[in-house]
Amino acid sequence: MSRTPQTNVIDFRAAEKLLEAKDPRGAVKLLDPLITAHPENTAARLLRARAFFHSAQLRSAELEFQLVIEREPDNAFAHFALARTLERAGRTGEARRHFRLAAALDPRPDYVEAARFESF
Repeated sequence: MSRTPQTNVIDFRAAEKLLEAKDPRGAVKLLDPLITAHPENTAARLLRARAFFHSAQLRSAELEFQLVIEREPDNAFAHFALARTLERAGRTGEARRHFRLAAALDPRPDYVEAARFESF
């Protein structure tokens, strides 16, 4: 089946709905062909990273979040989500760095709280 821009948008939106409905593996299945066709699509990669995280595929989530950060180093959410992924994997030292980057890029209260600046 050939992909059209409309197909891509429909699949992306459906993947968002699946993630909201707590079906992250279903979301990944919809996003895989979209990302294969358009590997440069950072929004789809970020959504797939979130789906990997929510399905406890932490290494896959980590790799996707890192790719997003390589492309968008100022993406505070990607840093925060990568930090949560690393934290969940028991890598708190690495996580702290990304929590702090997220808070520096966007001083949202939840980012600042997770950064724990007062502990140093």
